[in-house]
Parts: sequence; structure tokens; C-alpha cells
Amino acid sequence: MLLLTNGPLRLLFMAQALYWSCSLIGITLTSLVGASMAPAIELATLPLGLLMLGNLVSVHPLAMVMQRRGRRFGLCLGAVCGVAGGLLLAWGIYTGVFWLVAVAPMLIGAYQASAMYYRYAALEAVDSAQSGRAAALVVGGGVLAALIAPEIAGASRDMLPVPFAGAYVALAGLAALGAILMALLPDGGVPARRGSSWTVMAELLRRPAIRGAIAVSAAGHGIMILVMTATPLAMKFCGFDIDVSANVIRWHLIGMFLPAFVAGPMIDRFGARRVAALGAAILVVSVAFAVTDISVTAFLISSFLLGIGWNMLLLAGTTLLGEGHDSSERGHAQSLMELGNSITGTLASVTSGALIAGAGWSLVNYGVVPVLGVAMFLMWRGMVVRQAALNAK
Repeated sequence: MLLLTNGPLRLLFMAQALYWSCSLIGITLTSLVGASMAPAIELATLPLGLLMLGNLVSVHPLAMVMQRRGRRFGLCLGAVCGVAGGLLLAWGIYTGVFWLVAVAPMLIGAYQASAMYYRYAALEAVDSAQSGRAAALVVGGGVLAALIAPEIAGASRDMLPVPFAGAYVALAGLAALGAILMALLPDGGVPARRGSSWTVMAELLRRPAIRGAIAVSAAGHGIMILVMTATPLAMKFCGFDIDVSANVIRWHLIGMFLPAFVAGPMIDRFGARRVAALGAAILVVSVAFAVTDISVTAFLISSFLLGIGWNMLLLAGTTLLGEGHDSSERGHAQSLMELGNSITGTLASVTSGALIAGAGWSLVNYGVVPVLGVAMFLMWRGMVVRQAALNAK
């Protein structure tokens, strides 16, 4: 009902579906393009690595732009970067210029960074009692992407004479639609707190509530990227072919997005901390399935639960973040959370191959448990300190 009655939420829901469609096309094809065009096999993953770098270096500047100029300007800017990146990458593929194929994904990374702020924009479109549902509805837009992105990638990859170029033209078109939607958002920035960004961010990190919220979100994101990236490799080592792995990843994506429509109301009714604890428990169950069997069923259930746990921790962390800052610190606090997610996600994606080859599938999964324990401790400590401060007043 909230999605039907709130105009900004409808726009953000559709923009999220468009972004994740672009993202899934990129995830599916960019490594293949790199491998087919790289002058040396060592450079095959360079385009995907530079996409992650583009995300990482764009997170904070975009937050500051949105703090000063409003969500509309910053989110439009990010989507326009996606258009430019898609067109440049398509041109690089069409002309056979590898350096352009390698560098253009940085612009798509900037689009990715901007899309991570959609759920924060959703919080600002509703009152605090509906914050969980608002963030969840926007994240849930990824369900549409999971359904349509594979078809778009398949239909467009041979649209032009050079394979794969058409898929990135389609990516640019989806990002352009996203830019149009974001141009319709209500506007208005909030004056940023004075002082250097690093000083403000350092002070925010000294607050237990902020540390707890960031830990919850970053732990869920890093764990999800690590295990999701390792899953196809583990299944390959177990003798399963790529079609079987693709089906497992498809169920993982459903787990990532579909539970948002339940997790949001749960946050509003029971509180973000309880939902975070439930998400952590679900991830532990995911580990249990992963380490006790190597059947297709075990991989599928584990991956599905992995997506659900990520969803709950991301939404809970996003909601908890608002307890630790005021409106003038909004950009800095949200930037910290997204930097935490980007750093853990990048480290997880870079190290997953080495970890699965060196440590093995079971140890990779067992490593999830202590990370969750630290995140839950920091969240609990933030709650205790906040409650003590409230009682002192």
C-alpha cells in the first residue's frame, strides 16, 4: 500500500529495478568481455576491478553532492555516469580497444555507488514509523531485475555485429531511464556540518551507534559477496556444470530481494536490532547447509538463505544508522556506511578465489561465524550506550 500511495517510493522502486538490471548485465558479461579482449590473461578481470574502484572512489563525493544539492541532482548524476559508461564500453567492444573497455566500467561503478543511496532517499520520503518498509520496498525493486535482466542480456548481446556490444547499449538505455526517473524526485539539500569531511567522519566513527550500524551492514555485504563469488567455483570443483551453478545463483538473487517485502514491516514492528539478529541467525543456518553437504540442494538452500540474511542485515543496518547522527551529518554518515560496504565487498570479491582454492569451501563458510559475532557485539554495545544516554536525560 505504501508503494502505491507514495510517489517518491514508486520512482525509487523502479529506479532500483533498472539499476540492478544494469548491474546483473555487467556481472554476467564484463568478465567474459575482458577475457575475450585482454592482451594477456592476467588482465581479463581488469574491467571488473576498475568497476569496483569506480564505486569506491565515488561513494563519498556523491554523498557530499547530495547533502548540498539534494538527492535529485546526485542520483541523476550517478545514472548519467551509467549511460556514459555503457556507451563507452559498447564503443570499446565495437572498435576492439581494450583500454576503453577496461576504463569505461569506472563510470558504471559511479552509477552503482549512486544507486546504493536509493534506500536512504526512501527513508526521507516517509515518517520514522515507516522507515523499515520504505527502505525494504526500494531494495525489493531488485526482484524485477532478477526476472528481466537475464532476458535483456540474452536478447541484446548479439544486437550489433560485434558480440556483447549491444548489451552495453541496452545497459546505457536502462540507465537513461533511471536518470529520467530520478529527475522527477522532489529536491532539496540539507546544509552539511562544518569542518573537514575526515574530521566529521572520524567523530561519527567514535559513536557506538554508528559503529554498530556500519558493522551490521558491512558484515552482511562482505559475507554475501565472499560466499556468492565462491559458490560457482566450489560447484565447479564439485563437478557441477555452469547451468546448474546459474540456477543456484538465480535462487540466491531471489533470496536477496524478495524477503524485503517481509523484512521491512518486521523492522517497523519488532525493531531493527531483532531483525539484524534474525538475519545473522539465518546466515549461520546457511553455513550449516554449506558445510554439511555438497549436493545441488545444499548449495541452493545455502545460497537462498545467504540472500535472505544479506537482505535483513542491510535493511537493519540502514535503519539503525539514523539513530547516530543528525540531518547535517547525514551525508557523512551514509558515506561511511557505503564505504564500509564497498571496502568489504571489494576485499571479498578479490580474495574469494584464493580463499576457496587455498582454504576450501568449508573454511570459507566457517569464517562467516566470527564476523557475525563481532557485528552483533558492536550492535549490542551501540544499543547499550544509546540507552544509557537516553536514561541520563
